Amino acid sequence: MTMIALVSMLMLLGCGEHASETATINENRMEPNTVTTVSSYNRESRISDVMANPAFGSYGRLIFPVNTSYWRGTTLEQLSLTWYTHINADKTVEVVNYLLAHSNDCFYDIYTEAEKQADPRKRDTGLFFFRGKPGQPFAVCNAGGGFDYVGAMHDSFPHALELSKKGYNAFALIYRPGAQTACEDLARAIDFIFSHANELEVDTDGYSLWGGSAGARMAAWVGGYGPAYFGGSTQQKAGTVVLQYTGLSEYSADDAPTYVCVGDSDGIASWRTMQRRLQGMATLGIPAEFHVYPGLGHGFGLGIGTVAEGWINDAIRFWENQR
Repeated sequence: MTMIALVSMLMLLGCGEHASETATINENRMEPNTVTTVSSYNRESRISDVMANPAFGSYGRLIFPVNTSYWRGTTLEQLSLTWYTHINADKTVEVVNYLLAHSNDCFYDIYTEAEKQADPRKRDTGLFFFRGKPGQPFAVCNAGGGFDYVGAMHDSFPHALELSKKGYNAFALIYRPGAQTACEDLARAIDFIFSHANELEVDTDGYSLWGGSAGARMAAWVGGYGPAYFGGSTQQKAGTVVLQYTGLSEYSADDAPTYVCVGDSDGIASWRTMQRRLQGMATLGIPAEFHVYPGLGHGFGLGIGTVAEGWINDAIRFWENQR
């Protein structure tokens, strides 16, 4: 779906008000049970055991894609995700162990119970928080999955974890698949962070939106049009957008400064399409940086063990330069 088609659809459907006021942060935090069965995980740990761990409470099922037809594997080492490559088992283990160590404050609901009762799909949403230094800016990372599922374990959790190591406060969004609903959920997530910025200890100035594949389209659309266009109450737009491997071609003077990376062997998202978009944005005076990696295909995530490894450090520097 192109940006033009999405915009037309949203204009026809309209953007409604939130069903209720935002709850306090404690009401939105998903409380885990106090009993845990393990202290850490390894490559041989079973995915089903991770999701069922009482420490994660009711949100354990959201750590891996809700739509189970898009992933395979019994153990963390065996995890595979449709359309993704170079999934690093050690990074998967690191992410899961981070979540376990921070299970008391790593997940927040973005919708109220009343809203979830009105739309049960909203039960499959939420924000995983990878905490950085108090008072530092925040980023929202959005995994792809063709708007059919959310491939967070490879396409947003690792990014958020690395950002937190650099001191930034990073969130990974679990959203409802579908272009419209995904953008609505991202807008709502931004509202939640702004509403609870003091409690979360995040700086809202110059925040960034990150995404891969379908998640990159979300970041570009919400970054360009702003959260309010998609039903949110936040007027402030993102200061930077970081996009990986998406074939989005449309752009306008409203787009945020944009960093892009993609492989030249990507059979899903053409690097030339991405390059032309960035060149067009640059002619409008929008800061833009483009990177293409030889021999690399779609969905490489952090690119660990590939020619793209370390790209996230370039993207962070780009973001810092916009602040």
